[in-house]
Amino acid sequence: MNKLKKLKKILNDMGSVLIAYSGGVDSTFLLKVAKDVLKDSVLAVTARSTTYSEKEVDCAIQQCAIFGVKHIIIKTEELENPEFASNPLNRCYHCKTELFSKLKSIADEKKIKYVADATNYDDVSDYRPGILAAKELGVKSPLKDVGFTKKEIRELSKNMNISTWDKPSMACFASRFPYGTRITKEFLTKISEGEDFLRNLGFREIRVRHYGDTVRIELGFKEMTELFKNGISEKIVDKFKKLGYVYVTLDLQGYRSGSMNEVLK
Repeated sequence: MNKLKKLKKILNDMGSVLIAYSGGVDSTFLLKVAKDVLKDSVLAVTARSTTYSEKEVDCAIQQCAIFGVKHIIIKTEELENPEFASNPLNRCYHCKTELFSKLKSIADEKKIKYVADATNYDDVSDYRPGILAAKELGVKSPLKDVGFTKKEIRELSKNMNISTWDKPSMACFASRFPYGTRITKEFLTKISEGEDFLRNLGFREIRVRHYGDTVRIELGFKEMTELFKNGISEKIVDKFKKLGYVYVTLDLQGYRSGSMNEVLK
């Protein structure tokens, strides 16, 4: 049995499912397959938070409308939790504990049997303390359980005409801070505004990393050469200086997901 068939069987056996829906590549793929299998026994829930882009929430709303999936927007307040805001190594555990606890309550209220997230098999090889929160609260991760990699999810999404198949990965803005650096609304706003600025310049693979008065910018390798055309680098420096950074740096290793975890190795 291939992976897609296994995934469909798992979802069918669930009977009904609430999916933690971010609007990203993985959760959109999972939501589409769940909708195909379970029809109206699927509910998508998206969290609105200062740690996520509001544009991603808008994308999630649009995608659910396209799929015809019931959709709820909730609000999470990670920054109110000092164990999250202090940015310890297990920061994601505290974030996911709050999120999954709220999703479990919604599922219980609506008599939905299971809550599922879109963790994939690649995530297992990275440092992901949020996976522990999912385990503790009984949240299922069918993409991981089946063994789906990000590459496979993108390929299948393309074959299924899901528009997010080539969408760049979008992680929580809290992942832009070195562990131990306090996360504040002010700093999150800088990150969000900086990444929006780069995106509006035409860059797709982007991470803006915050180090006090220094910003470290990660871009896709193929996009780096664009920095030195038409005065773009000067525009970027000017923008980030206005955001309050003294030093504006480019990471020569380029964009890579989870680069803040490199210090753990």
